[in-house]
Formats: sequence, C-alpha cells, structure tokens
Amino acid sequence: MRSRTLFLALATALVVVFAYLNWPQFTRVTPLSLGWIAITAPLGLILLGVLALSAVVFLASSAVNHSRHVHHEREQAKALEAQRELAERAEASRFIDLRKTLETHLRETREHDKTSAAAMDQAQVRSQRELRGLVEQTHRALATHLGEMEARLGARIDALGETRGERADSGPALARASEPVTAEMPATPVTGRG
Repeated sequence: MRSRTLFLALATALVVVFAYLNWPQFTRVTPLSLGWIAITAPLGLILLGVLALSAVVFLASSAVNHSRHVHHEREQAKALEAQRELAERAEASRFIDLRKTLETHLRETREHDKTSAAAMDQAQVRSQRELRGLVEQTHRALATHLGEMEARLGARIDALGETRGERADSGPALARASEPVTAEMPATPVTGRG
C-alpha cells in the first residue's frame, strides 16, 4: 500500500510540473468535436480535469476498499475472539468434567477400600474365634485322652500289683507309678486384631 501511494504521489507531481511548464498550451482554445456537436474549448484543461477526476475516483474507491477491508478484519477478529472464548469454555468444561470424574473415582476407591478393610477385619476376627474354638476343643480332647490313658495305666498297674503280689522293694516304685499323671496343657493365647 505504501509503494502504491508513493507512486501515485510521484505521478501527480510529474503531471503538475508538466502542466505548470506547459500552462499556455493547456489553456489554448481549440475546436473540438463531440460527435453531434462542435465546440471550442481548451483541450489541455479538459484532459487535465479528466485526469484529476480519475485520480479522485481512484482515491475514493481505494478508500472505500480500505474501509471495507478494515471492517472485514474487525469482523474476523470478533469472530475469532468469540471462537477462542468458546474453545476456552469448552476446555474449562472438559477439565471440570475430568475433575468430577476423578473425584468420583477416588471416592469410590476409598469406599471400596473401607468396605474391603472392614470385611477383612471381620474375616480375621471370625478366623481367630474359630482358631480359639479349635484350640479349646483340642485341649479338651487331649485332656480327655490323657485322663483315659491315666485311668487305663492305673488299672493296669493295679492289675499287675494284684497278680504278682506286692514286693517290699518295689513298693515305692509302684506307688510312684500309681500316682495320677496329669499333664497340664498350657493355654495358648491367640493374639491378633479384634
């Protein structure tokens, strides 16, 4: 645009200088034919006026085109700004949706972890109870078996003592053998959570 304006100013300056140097020739009256009528007028001034009118029309159309271009650029800038704002809103909306999804997922994971921990604690307590029950049942069964074995051993010792007769030197050994055997089973405490 700058080079075009510079060229136009230079051409205008050349025409003005040319007209100034040849002003008497521009103002000389000559007969002119318009086709259906003949007139006498200065041909140079008529051509100079047509050139000036052409330059004014050119400048006016150039100004109109420039104003249209500026208006179009402003409309495009507004449209781009609106599209940018729309894209930013959409991006912000996507981030908000992503954040909500992540928060929901984290909340569900925490609830699942709490539920799993509670179920695990209950299962551990249940298994500890079952283990205690088994230990106590085993303890009772062992105590019962030991009692039975003690009774049988005592009965055999008594039967042996009666059949062989009691000897004086073996009295204390038999007395020791006839003492009741009690094996205390230590209660094994079950430790654990719960």
